[in-house]
Amino acid sequence: MSANNCRAVKVISNKPLGLSSPGEEIVELKLEYPGWKPGWRAGQFVMIRPVSWPLDLVWGRPFSICNADETGLTILFQVVGRGTKRLLELKEGDEVNIWGPLGNFFSKPQNRPVLMLAGGMGLAPFCGYVDTHPQPENLKLFFAHRPPLENYPYKGLAGKVDVEDIRETKPEDITTIIARVEELVKEYADNDGLIVACGPHPFLKTIWKAANKHGADAELSLENRMACGVGACLGCVCKDGDDHHTQVCTTGPVFKANNLSLED
Repeated sequence: MSANNCRAVKVISNKPLGLSSPGEEIVELKLEYPGWKPGWRAGQFVMIRPVSWPLDLVWGRPFSICNADETGLTILFQVVGRGTKRLLELKEGDEVNIWGPLGNFFSKPQNRPVLMLAGGMGLAPFCGYVDTHPQPENLKLFFAHRPPLENYPYKGLAGKVDVEDIRETKPEDITTIIARVEELVKEYADNDGLIVACGPHPFLKTIWKAANKHGADAELSLENRMACGVGACLGCVCKDGDDHHTQVCTTGPVFKANNLSLED
């Protein structure tokens, strides 16, 4: 990777969204803009490692780019482990090392309906996708989630595109989500639409199966665990459509559904 893609930037703000239990916060972290040229694309990600981290936290952490412009770079993260717990402690002015933008990105076709399918933290890349799409009037968002909507940057999206959400609060809600995803995938397949999706593996597997069943044009952004983010460690492999192993960080994270295998 070029040294131009790795630099130290300062924290502008770091705040939990909505109300959540300690240790389960969804946090909006805003950093100084890294000065990327030519820029970034929705669907790409960054690796972040605070300068203050000890040596036993060797690896950075991968995050989808939520949005970025000259005022700053925004990412979302959920406190799920030791690394993200330490990220929550960052204060204004703290320095973090950031490398990116990494990976490939979602397509933005014109004059074509686009369905965004987001599961939980998979909402993050669609904030930037909506803001940079040339025809946001052609976009629809379906959002499946567990925490309340106020814990996500959902309100801003709802003011820009057609939105629909289902909150999972009981086991039977999963069945409702799966059925609705199947309906939407078929609808967009029948109308020559594009489907772009991001979320946890079970959510993406549902979309992958439906897309292949209905012949939908779908792009899935995988959330595999990563260590290096640049293809050196082989820690984020998945299987492509020919059942060969490929790296999510360099070949992805966005894959065409028909060139991917999500079978367990």
